[in-house]
Amino acid sequence: MHQLAAALQNLLMALVLGLMVGFAVHPGEAIAAPADSLTVHLGTADGSLRFEPDQMQFVVGQRYRLVLDNPSPEKHYFTAKDFADGIWSQKVQAAGVEVKGAIHELELKPGAIAEWVFVPERPGRYELHCAIAGHAEAGMVGQLEIVAASS
Repeated sequence: MHQLAAALQNLLMALVLGLMVGFAVHPGEAIAAPADSLTVHLGTADGSLRFEPDQMQFVVGQRYRLVLDNPSPEKHYFTAKDFADGIWSQKVQAAGVEVKGAIHELELKPGAIAEWVFVPERPGRYELHCAIAGHAEAGMVGQLEIVAASS
């Protein structure tokens, strides 16, 4: 009986380690790949409240470098919590600072630039908006879509 329990424990440990290695390899492979780059403007120099572009599509497993800039005279937010939950963030870099870990919202002050490097993992359509009162209602919204990789 003791040998059976030990064998089951070893099997369970092997399965857990196998799953951990399987999940760990995916982002690592993506890190080595060059990133596709896309620039998104948060607002415009004349003060228009919109994202340019406001529709973006990403492919599962592909590495992206999203460059966010704010050419407008006021601060804006790039808020997409559900999208952020569907990706693996490698880093966000701005003004000489690199942030790692889960990112759900970025605030950009006038003239600021931030770079977000990530790998999409979960297909779906996700809402994007500026969280400043009145900005989404004035049109500062968008949609982010993650699609499955084609075979």
